[in-house]
Amino acid sequence: MGNASDTALFVSTISKELDFLMGTLYSIFCVLSLLGNGILMLVAYRKRLSLKPAEFFIINLSISDLGMTLSLFPLAIPSAFAHKWLFDEITCQFYAMCGVLFGLCSLTNLTALSSICCLKVSFPNYGNKFSSSHACVLVVAVWCYASVFAISPLAQWGHYGPEPYGTACCIDWHAPNHELSALSYIVCLFLFCYALPCTVIFLSYTFILLTVRGSRRAVQQHVSSQTKTTNAHSLIVKLSVAVCIGFLGAWSPYAIVAMWAAFGDATIVPPAAFALAAIFAKSSTIYNPMVYLLCKPNFRKCLCRDTSTFRNRICRGSPRPEQKDPFGSISQPSQRNNKEMSISYGQPESPVACLHCAEDEAPCQTGTTSQRTAYILTGSTYDDGPILTHQHFLTFACTSAAVALILTTANKRILLESNVLQVGQRKQPRILNCTQKC
Repeated sequence: MGNASDTALFVSTISKELDFLMGTLYSIFCVLSLLGNGILMLVAYRKRLSLKPAEFFIINLSISDLGMTLSLFPLAIPSAFAHKWLFDEITCQFYAMCGVLFGLCSLTNLTALSSICCLKVSFPNYGNKFSSSHACVLVVAVWCYASVFAISPLAQWGHYGPEPYGTACCIDWHAPNHELSALSYIVCLFLFCYALPCTVIFLSYTFILLTVRGSRRAVQQHVSSQTKTTNAHSLIVKLSVAVCIGFLGAWSPYAIVAMWAAFGDATIVPPAAFALAAIFAKSSTIYNPMVYLLCKPNFRKCLCRDTSTFRNRICRGSPRPEQKDPFGSISQPSQRNNKEMSISYGQPESPVACLHCAEDEAPCQTGTTSQRTAYILTGSTYDDGPILTHQHFLTFACTSAAVALILTTANKRILLESNVLQVGQRKQPRILNCTQKC
């Protein structure tokens, strides 16, 4: 891993209890992030044909959070439990670059999303022209913007190194104290990757709230419109507050501690402050999917529908095996339609007979004569008697016609034989010949 001084940098400088706490929290974050962002990606895939342009940034945000989860947590968790960095310096550079890349991509995504929401709500003449192709171009620009600041330390504009607490890697916050290029990198990083996004987000949601307040006054005389507008306003306010709180709560502690170390005396900054700030920053990977899965109505409806379908499939169980019916054929569920038909035995069916019955209770006694109804359920598993299909009715009709023909022929034969007995032996050969011809 290098000389003794380099090895000392990769040893934890915080207590084992705090390292254990970090490892535990990172493990929880990893599981929740995989579940939350995985569900968000699944919901987005299910409604991919009806995605709005602004929702492209939500998907991109989920991708960047998944990237941070898969690249950082598998390295940070064992190192935290081991109380030291377990990997080499090249892996440290990779860890730091991925942290900066995916972190800045998430922040820039939130900034772009707030700008699009502001255009849609406050400036609809411009926002309505924003299409899916524009969203794709802007998503690519987000990744390029984040990549510039992530790759720069590898090109010697700034430096990557171990975190002050020793079990992870990030930007070397001590370098600005003795290198001008590292100082300029930190200044640009603070201005363009923290101060500017904060300003854009706050201005965007300020315009949104002002527009909401103005439109509420315009529709006060219409009760129905006011109700719908109030619901939309409530959603916008909740989403605005949630995103802003998440942005500040996740990244502000780390930005403050980093600026303290970069522009102040880095030796007086406690390593535990960096450790706690890193925990808050990595919590954004679970915060963002929760906000959009709970606050976006179309995402929430799609998730509830998929959950209900999955639960119904589990409760219904596997389909029953094929059974032979009394007619000798195997009953197969038809796939042509799902309509339900019924045939009554001589009496009209009464749809009011069991209106007051509970679904799981016995049928109500209404005083009417009970009737047995044979249901033809296409694709059903009704077990009260055999399932009658069109083939069964066709067989029954053909059999009935054959029996009727046989009975008719037999009756004619009986009548002819009785006529022979009455007429006498003289006409018997001719009658028999006619009978044989028939």
